[in-house]
Amino acid sequence: MGSREFVRTVPRLGGMVVSAVGYRTAGQRPALHRGLPSPYLTLIFSLDGPIATGATPGQATGPDAARTDIVVGGLHQSPAYVVQPEHEAGIQLAVHPLAARPLLGLPAAELAGQLVVGGTDVLGDRAADLRERLCELDRWEDRFALLSGYLRRRAAEDRAAGAVRPEVAEAWAWLARHRGAGTLGGLSRHVALSERRLTALFRAETGLSPKQAARLMRFQHAKAAVVRAVAAGGPPDLARVAADTGYYDHSHLVRDFRQYTEASPTRWLAEECRNIQAGAHDGGEE
Repeated sequence: MGSREFVRTVPRLGGMVVSAVGYRTAGQRPALHRGLPSPYLTLIFSLDGPIATGATPGQATGPDAARTDIVVGGLHQSPAYVVQPEHEAGIQLAVHPLAARPLLGLPAAELAGQLVVGGTDVLGDRAADLRERLCELDRWEDRFALLSGYLRRRAAEDRAAGAVRPEVAEAWAWLARHRGAGTLGGLSRHVALSERRLTALFRAETGLSPKQAARLMRFQHAKAAVVRAVAAGGPPDLARVAADTGYYDHSHLVRDFRQYTEASPTRWLAEECRNIQAGAHDGGEE
């Protein structure tokens, strides 16, 4: 059966990092994992071999796969396919997109449309040194502490990337409070900008329009509810999940599932069952 270990924490970085998951697996049957779109950027430090990813299953498993020891992923609208080998280990962070400037040195929009960017291309050679130190440590808590300290120093030192406009920061917070169910008109009135101006500023910062970000937030909450139901040992009631998370109906939720996972909810759950049971999913970052 092999072994699967997942350790989760929330770094004390003032909300810049939403979650951190340490993972280690061994003796597993190789598989292909769907890295789903979410409202967060992805930062992964492999503690094993390079991570192979692609925009399609064929690319991820073929010669054109992106292979890197440190992964930076922007906001995207379709899954990234990730090869899960017989053994792997690493730390995966969900980074708030408005924290991209202090933590990564650029706005999230510069990563838009790129499923994976080599981490040293964004973070520099010091990130490679950090990865080596992470590999040398034995305890997850020590690894999390080292990584948090590195990110805290980056945030304190990096002033070149500038600041997020307050209207964009408030717009993101408003969408999050409404769990992605608010309207563009309501958001526009809240931040006192026209819908066109707000959309332009929001896209320039995040790479997404407010509507796209709202859909991702709503889907994140729906996926979290589905995962919680499965983790508790019962089948998910998709109609109830749809009603509770702001979808028009069950079919509306299924359409979003198909867009963001390229699979039906049933198929995605079948693929992810072992990960859910092992604790790889905690219901999503709330």
